[in-house]
Amino acid sequence: MVKKIVVPLLAVLLLVVSLTACAPRQPLILATTTSTVDSGLLEVLIPLFEKETGITVQTVSVGTGKALAMGERGEADVLLVHSPEAEQKLVASGAAINRQYVMYNDFVILGPKADPAGVRGGGDAGAALRSIAEKQSPFVSRGDDSGTHKKELALWAQVAVVPAGQWYIESGTGMGQTLSIAEERQAYVLTDRGTFLAHRANLTLEILVVGDPALMNPYHVMQVNPERFPKVNARGAARFVRFMLSPQAQKVIEEFGVEKHGEPLFFPAATGR
Repeated sequence: MVKKIVVPLLAVLLLVVSLTACAPRQPLILATTTSTVDSGLLEVLIPLFEKETGITVQTVSVGTGKALAMGERGEADVLLVHSPEAEQKLVASGAAINRQYVMYNDFVILGPKADPAGVRGGGDAGAALRSIAEKQSPFVSRGDDSGTHKKELALWAQVAVVPAGQWYIESGTGMGQTLSIAEERQAYVLTDRGTFLAHRANLTLEILVVGDPALMNPYHVMQVNPERFPKVNARGAARFVRFMLSPQAQKVIEEFGVEKHGEPLFFPAATGR
């Protein structure tokens, strides 16, 4: 009698396990800044992560502000962004957890070779922007609440300048498209170095301002908090954070772009390397 009960129960359990194993896994939704996509870095890292974990990644490339807003609403599982102050606010709100420093590069100010605002060689980004505004030289802003846009606005505020007028053009697009617009207008533009290097072959704009400590550009990865949003892919998000901090991923970051551009587009920042 006992055997007649146990055998069917075992059969049911085996069926459940089998169905679970065969069921499609929940994809991992990664909300990230356009620079990680436009530079080509994620085209290398994502396949490695998917191969290692079997977790499919759905990448949503938007400005950092929009990526953080997705996290705040529980519409993403993991974030890879570059606006430290805004990131810290999200963590403090309880919407994100496990924020980790992954990599960095820097921002630079590009401009036409003729340099009508006379900013070439300066190491003070704020002073350069003030000169551009005073001479009303064309400047293209992303205008999209991205990490780059937030940095640009902070630099204007630093020198008490409110950019406005026909010379100030808001693209409302990602970094790659913004560079194309700046090239067409022969305008000044603030960009992260990685995206610039990835598009340099199509640009005549040159790096004119570089080296200001205020132009440092750190990137962090973080999970959307599963305690607040129970439906997020918490397991996949945790795996992605670990992967980005792993020696394998950090080595990819360290070497990415060197062969093609002669210099890295990003620098690894995970502790313990």
